[in-house]
Amino acid sequence: MRLLIVNFAGDIRKDFYRLASGGDETYYAQKYSIDAYARLRTFANEVANLVYLTQESYDETLPNGIRAIGCGFHHYQDIDFQKIINLVEAYNPTHLIISSMDKDVLKWAADREIPTITTFLGAIPVRNISILHNVVRRLKNQEIVAILNRPNFQWIGSYGINSSRRLQQLGVKPKKIIPWDFLVDHSPGGFLPKSSPLPRKNWKLCYVGSVSEDKGVGDLLKAIKVLKDKALPIHLDLVGSDDSGFAKKMISQLGIEDCVKPVGFVPNHAVEPLMNQADLVVVPSRHRYPEGFPLVIHHALRACTPIVASDHPMFEGYLRHGVNAMIFPEGNSLALSTCVERVLTNAELYESISRSSHPTWCQLRLPVKWADLAHRWISQTEDDQQWLACHSLVSSKKLLIPA
Repeated sequence: MRLLIVNFAGDIRKDFYRLASGGDETYYAQKYSIDAYARLRTFANEVANLVYLTQESYDETLPNGIRAIGCGFHHYQDIDFQKIINLVEAYNPTHLIISSMDKDVLKWAADREIPTITTFLGAIPVRNISILHNVVRRLKNQEIVAILNRPNFQWIGSYGINSSRRLQQLGVKPKKIIPWDFLVDHSPGGFLPKSSPLPRKNWKLCYVGSVSEDKGVGDLLKAIKVLKDKALPIHLDLVGSDDSGFAKKMISQLGIEDCVKPVGFVPNHAVEPLMNQADLVVVPSRHRYPEGFPLVIHHALRACTPIVASDHPMFEGYLRHGVNAMIFPEGNSLALSTCVERVLTNAELYESISRSSHPTWCQLRLPVKWADLAHRWISQTEDDQQWLACHSLVSSKKLLIPA
């Protein structure tokens, strides 16, 4: 058996050597993922991990026995899918685990009838910025759904309940769909519910994630401008790499340099303490961003810091306005600023949302983790296949979205 895992990002070679030398995790469950890849060698003669976005091209076997293949693309726009197909063909896999929703790779696996599962990290997009793009997207989605319903795609794993249900709504057979998550922690941690920051003379907001328009960073910066113009004592820590200079330029244009601190990258272990020190965590994703269920929300819930989030479809049912978060319509910076002001100036509301953080985190946990899905599938035992079937959308009674 020659198993190939196809990932969009996560430079496995760089990550392996950094962690092996005592370095920090750069994202949640990074060591868990690398260890899970290595354990797959129990069932397969050879296991390889192919990653699109890496600092350079490489093909080498790591000390843990995993063959690491880096494509060397730096940005999504640079990706040459024919090169990816060529690398997949050269490996000649007998089995595939595909995490990226790329039609070319999925079609290649379907045409060759290679036993495959998916571990999609994001939701399949359904909306775009124009009518023409939406028509093209619908047609592409129809093709992807037809591919996923082919017999060689044995299980369709998708990160989170809402992304899984979206696949079902688009036509993927629900008996094949298995929702999974990365929540490997067994408890929400030791942070306690927070008191209202009303007595303070300054309020700190925190954003963690990709710095881009689709993630709603522009909407957040405009909301900061609105709050500044109202003479509210607001400050934003912008955590994430602004490689394109998008945020820097907009901060200057809006004249909010005194209200925003571009923090850049922080290691994973520092994210929750940073959030706990903030008064609010803002998750302003636009609908067109293909969220699964962002880990930043999990971190914020563990930190007990109230969340202000957009009404992204992937948050629906989990984040409820005025109950465990403040919700605003995507792209509406004025509504975002109103949510921020309301929760920060209402002590009872603020403290109630903070108290709901850990119970909400517990509700988000799913019984299937990435390693469970991969290991039980590749083991090929009847018991493991039955276990997977029991956790599909059709069979599991534990997968109801909170009302």
